[in-house]
Amino acid sequence: MDFELGADQERFREVVARLFADHGDFESRQHALRQDGGMRQRLWQALASEAGALAIGLPEAAGGYGGPLEQLVLMEEAGRALLSEPLAETLFQCAPLLAIGGGARAEDVLAQIPGGGVRLAMAHDEPGLGDEFAGIAMPASPVADGWVLQGQKRLVVTAPWASHIIVAARTSGKPGDADGLSLFLLDAAQAGIHLDPYAMLDERPAADIRFDSVPAGRESLIGEEGRGLPLLEAWRDRAIAAAAAEATGLLGRLLEDTVEHARARQQFGQPIGNFQAIQHRLVDMHLRVELVRSASLLACQSLDGPDDARSRAASAAKVTMAEACRFIGQNAVQLHGAMGMTDELRIGHYFKRATVLEYGFGPARFHRRRHARLTT
Repeated sequence: MDFELGADQERFREVVARLFADHGDFESRQHALRQDGGMRQRLWQALASEAGALAIGLPEAAGGYGGPLEQLVLMEEAGRALLSEPLAETLFQCAPLLAIGGGARAEDVLAQIPGGGVRLAMAHDEPGLGDEFAGIAMPASPVADGWVLQGQKRLVVTAPWASHIIVAARTSGKPGDADGLSLFLLDAAQAGIHLDPYAMLDERPAADIRFDSVPAGRESLIGEEGRGLPLLEAWRDRAIAAAAAEATGLLGRLLEDTVEHARARQQFGQPIGNFQAIQHRLVDMHLRVELVRSASLLACQSLDGPDDARSRAASAAKVTMAEACRFIGQNAVQLHGAMGMTDELRIGHYFKRATVLEYGFGPARFHRRRHARLTT
């Protein structure tokens, strides 16, 4: 497997890095998030028009181009810029489900993504649900022209920004059954959908959602009825691959800022970076960044391969990322001292995002077991 990016990917990185520098600086992020959780519409449209970034990985029929390596580059730069907008949720988590499931409605939504007109969110988690998707219990009751959804979902990331929501519900069977789960594409403004929004640790918006007799016509079904579990597993693997690429950029930026601080901070008449113990710590942080970089590249390159290989690579990337986020984040804050967690300093906000990435899409212990199960 080739662990080097090509010239085309490196040129794309330069374009995206310049775009984030022009439209996605840290100060604008903080200002937007604290103005009623607002998105930076100018940045979102720049991603669509200036870099064509919102077409990465989409089907050609929807105006898409590129593939997993372009995804990796885009999410690395998003991590370095501490992007808050729903890029991963829209482009690399939900859009592939629509492409796999097909259908006129899915194709229509896919075609609107490159221009920035659609933002997607996934609603699968619910009260009492563990790490296995088969435990999803929210019912979708059959009616003459489709189904009716009734129940609750929790922690739907970026739901307050979403124009459409993909909902996982049970059309048959009981919680724990592998069959019987289905996915539905709903308009976020549809009657009966009620959001209870809040900010997560990293200040990005999420919401708990209540579905009160929400109709879901047959055109809203993604894929086959009752065959949603493999789609959810694919969704999680793709989400992890994107998150690992984001973590690579984010942790790299944390390391760079910490190295810069170690060169500038004086103690006992010299920079603290001159002390051997600090140098060893920085080397360990650098090694962790490189481990995440390699794991994320393997995960991205495995996305279109066999299901077992894709899931093994994703679980390995998640464990590697979780360990690195904790180690690098905590050491970066510690080496900055008390000011590492101040609101004014960028490092504390990167640490909070790293913590969210550490725990997202299943804890490390779950993915160790999953990797072992898929390997034997």
